[in-house]
Amino acid sequence: MKKIIVIGVVLVLIAAGVVWATRGSSDKDGGGTRVKAERGTIVDKALATGQIVPREEVQVKSQISGIVKTCYVDVGDAVAAGDKLLEIAPNPTPLELTESERSLQLADIALDRTKIEHDRKLSLLEGGLISEDEYDAARKEYDRFAVERDLARERLALIKDGRIQGSRPVDSVIRAPASGTVLERLVDPGEPVVPLTSFQEGTVLLTIADMGDLIFEGTVDEIDVGKLAIGLSVRIDVGALPNAEIGGRVARIAPKAKEEEGSTLFDVEVSIDETGGAFLRAGYSANADVIIQEKEGVVLSPERVVAFEGEKAYVELPPEREGVEPERREIQVGLSDGLNVEVLSGLAEGDEVWQRPPKKIE
Repeated sequence: MKKIIVIGVVLVLIAAGVVWATRGSSDKDGGGTRVKAERGTIVDKALATGQIVPREEVQVKSQISGIVKTCYVDVGDAVAAGDKLLEIAPNPTPLELTESERSLQLADIALDRTKIEHDRKLSLLEGGLISEDEYDAARKEYDRFAVERDLARERLALIKDGRIQGSRPVDSVIRAPASGTVLERLVDPGEPVVPLTSFQEGTVLLTIADMGDLIFEGTVDEIDVGKLAIGLSVRIDVGALPNAEIGGRVARIAPKAKEEEGSTLFDVEVSIDETGGAFLRAGYSANADVIIQEKEGVVLSPERVVAFEGEKAYVELPPEREGVEPERREIQVGLSDGLNVEVLSGLAEGDEVWQRPPKKIE
C-alpha cells in the first residue's frame, strides 16, 4: 500500500512539473506563438455552386392524341436519331374530332367558291377580256385554298386513323429527334397522351440528351462575379466523386442577377473539357472553383498574423526577450485566399512572425 501511495505522489509531482514548465514557456513568450513565412502556391478563386447537366436536353412529344401502345426504349438506353421510341394508338377526343371535321367542311366550301371564281376568270382570259396577271391572281388563290383543304383532310385522317391518307403515310410511331441517352421515360403503355399544338404544350413522353457533352451550371455571389471572365480555368468538385479531377472553362456569365433567399446571385455556365476518367451523371451536385489568379513559389504568411491599417499591412516580429513588446514591420501583400496572403516584400522565406494569443471574452 505504501509503494502505491509513493508512486502516486511521484506521478502527481511529475505532472505538476510538466504543467509548470509549459506555463513558464508560455509566460516567457508572452503567450504568443512563432509562425514561419513559407514558400508555396496561392490561388485567388471564386466559388460557384450548382450541378452537372447536359448542354442540351430534348423533350419528346406527340403530334397526335391517343394512348401509349408500345414503349421501345427505357431509361439509360442509347438511341440514334430516327430510332423508334414509342407507338401511339390514336384516340381522339370528341371535341378534337368535331373540330377537325368542321375545319374540313369549311375548307371544302372555301375551295368550291374559289374554283367558281377561277373558272370564270379562265373563261374571260380565253375570250381576251382580262389580262394574264388577273388570271394568275385567281389561279394562285385557288391553289392556296386547295392546299388548305388538303391539310384539313390530312389533319382529320391523322386524328382518326393515326396516318395521312394518300401516298405519304405517317404512322403513329414516335422517333428520336436526335442521338443521345434516354434520361427519363414519363409514360407507360396504356397511359393517355395529349398532343403538342399551338394551344397546348402536350405530354412530355421522354427526355433525351447527349451525355458526352455535359456542362456545369451554377451560381456565383455578386461579390465575386466582377472577377470572372469568359475562358477562365475552373476546377470542379463533385461530392459523389471525391477523387475525380474534373476541369473546364467559363463559357457564360449571366448579365442579370437573381435573388435567392436574400442573396444576389449570377448564373454561370462552365464547359467541361476534362473528366479525369470519371463517369459523370446528369444531376450530380458540384462546387466549382473559378481560378482568378494562381501564383507558385511565392512567400506566404498566415493572414491571421497580418494587421491591416488603411492601405498598409503589418506583422509583428517575435520579442527578443520576456517583457519586451514585439517589433512591428510593414510588409507589402499580394494575393489572398482567405487563409494565407502573398508577401511581396518585408519578409523572406523562413522569417518568423509573432502571433498573439486570442483575446479572452469576458
